[in-house]
Amino acid sequence: MPNKRLSFETRGQGLYEITHEVAAWLAGQNVSEGLLTAFIQHTSASLTIQENADPAVLYDLQEFFADVAPEDRAYHHRSEGPDDMPAHIRAALTQSHLAVPVIGGRLALGTWQGIFLFEHRSRPHTRQVILHLGGDK
Repeated sequence: MPNKRLSFETRGQGLYEITHEVAAWLAGQNVSEGLLTAFIQHTSASLTIQENADPAVLYDLQEFFADVAPEDRAYHHRSEGPDDMPAHIRAALTQSHLAVPVIGGRLALGTWQGIFLFEHRSRPHTRQVILHLGGDK
């Protein structure tokens, strides 16, 4: 079955909706029913399915994770900067992969659901997301 590597440029910490890019690739596949897996190839960023209607949800999520893994704590791992270890903790608490059903050739997301890349580092990065699609025509 098909695979695809998508590349995303982040501007630093935040949630970046990638639903459109994933759905656009899916639309070009010849699969009606199946399962789409998305996997991020990084340990300081993650993937999540979250509400895409109210931006306050995304803001509150960022604030929560900043409280859970603050940058000003005395971590042992600091070789890549003060934001690196908190980014690893935040990624460990979220997900490196998602599975979304495909029904009728479309992502079976709920009305207010979107797929987000969750950047945990302070500075911009290029992030790679691998898509794998399995299913029937």
